[in-house]
Amino acid sequence: MNTSQKPDAVVLGAGLMGRLLACALARRGLRVEVFDAGGPEAEHAAARVAAAMLAPLAESAVTELNVVRMGQHALARWPQLLATLERPVFFQQQGTLVLWHRQDAAEAERLAGQLARTSAALPTLAPAQRLDGRAITAIEPALADRFVQGLYLPQEGQLDNRELLAALAHQMQVLGVDLHWHTPSTPAEVDPGPGTWLFDCRGLGAQPQWNALRGVRGEVARVHAPGVSLSRPTRLVHPRYPLYIAPKPEGLFVIGATEIESDDLSPASVRSALELLSAAYTVHPGFGEARIVELGVQLRPTLPDNLPALRLTAPRRMAINGLYRHGFMIAPALLDAALELVDQDRSPLAERLGLALIR
Repeated sequence: MNTSQKPDAVVLGAGLMGRLLACALARRGLRVEVFDAGGPEAEHAAARVAAAMLAPLAESAVTELNVVRMGQHALARWPQLLATLERPVFFQQQGTLVLWHRQDAAEAERLAGQLARTSAALPTLAPAQRLDGRAITAIEPALADRFVQGLYLPQEGQLDNRELLAALAHQMQVLGVDLHWHTPSTPAEVDPGPGTWLFDCRGLGAQPQWNALRGVRGEVARVHAPGVSLSRPTRLVHPRYPLYIAPKPEGLFVIGATEIESDDLSPASVRSALELLSAAYTVHPGFGEARIVELGVQLRPTLPDNLPALRLTAPRRMAINGLYRHGFMIAPALLDAALELVDQDRSPLAERLGLALIR
């Protein structure tokens, strides 16, 4: 590293978290260097294989209240963050639709009870609304006469993960970030010295330095179904795992997601593909004519409690990890908390949201 051009901040890992942080720091006028094992396409990042749904109430069925609070924070912050990017990114906030078949009514009632408890604990979070068949048809005409009961979760949203990753890569260039693609690096290898911030955002790449991390395998199908016209993320109550269908621009849909305690990165199994695609077909028969664009597999970086954390390993040394299945939903909260720590060595936001700080 050329000491005459010593950076103010070094970021390891250019997945979602690393890109957001690098842009935020560079926008403050800092000289920023980024090292990543992959390229601008984020081919090694968990964020590339994701639906990028912003669904704090829906996710409360499988996570803790502090993650839900982080998701609430993100719903307000994402439009602000996207407004700072030169390239447009698909973003919508038209709520989430939850559906079920008659045989899964008991499981749906359990889910409705959990969502009601979440809304009671967090009164600022809009509660779920019960829908009958007519109401389902009114908000999603393509599902007319297919379901007789459902839930509508207002305020929730989604964005396009790959458009966002590309827009952030472009913005880093515009902001003058010094980018080292295809350069896997450890903190020891690129340590810039005590006067410079070093942020480790490598996800599972940080396992040697944060050995509590594990990978949780997720499998996602991307299909092109121009004959299907869903206008918002739709979740299907499923006996084994919560299935979602997230409509993206130009007739693309992201369908997921399995959740397997494994660090196996081999291609998707036939069973998983059949379950994902057949469940989507039961929501709308138009998926039977869809074209499979991709069956993606990735490992989500996960800590033992399935919650994210910021770890301050030394002065001006911060690791950000454990985003698990909630990366896009909680990344703005982690970003804002990290910036508070840079500014004042404490984070009122992290304290308010219940985000773990490890020193």
